[in-house]
Amino acid sequence: MSSSPIPAVIAVVIHEDRTLLVRRANPPDAGLWGFPGGKIEFGETVAEAVIRELLEETGIHAQARDIITTLDILVRDSSGAIERHYILIAVQCLWIAGEPVAGDDAPEARWFDLAEVDSGRLPMSADVDVIARRAHAASKLRGV
Repeated sequence: MSSSPIPAVIAVVIHEDRTLLVRRANPPDAGLWGFPGGKIEFGETVAEAVIRELLEETGIHAQARDIITTLDILVRDSSGAIERHYILIAVQCLWIAGEPVAGDDAPEARWFDLAEVDSGRLPMSADVDVIARRAHAASKLRGV
């Protein structure tokens, strides 16, 4: 058990009005769909971490843009005690090149229409639908 929060990033990529998601292979959220991402390595900036994680998990090349939000993810044991505390930094990324190919700790990676994400039919990590809507709205404002 760590006594300090673990900083991590998630890459929110919107391309051709679709959202990039991966199915998580490892806890927390194993089996759930979410944004590609992972822990920030020592000495790595948020932008460097999000681009590295995105490439490792999906093969997608992108440019880090704005921070959308942060999330506190508390992982509890069977007694309810906190085992791990992740701070996820959601970063909007501009797609540059590539098609999703699952890699690293993501057995599946693919584009989803916003309606699919909003439908509630996908088993998803916390707030994926909310963050995807924000990212889509920001993309429309930018004309991207």
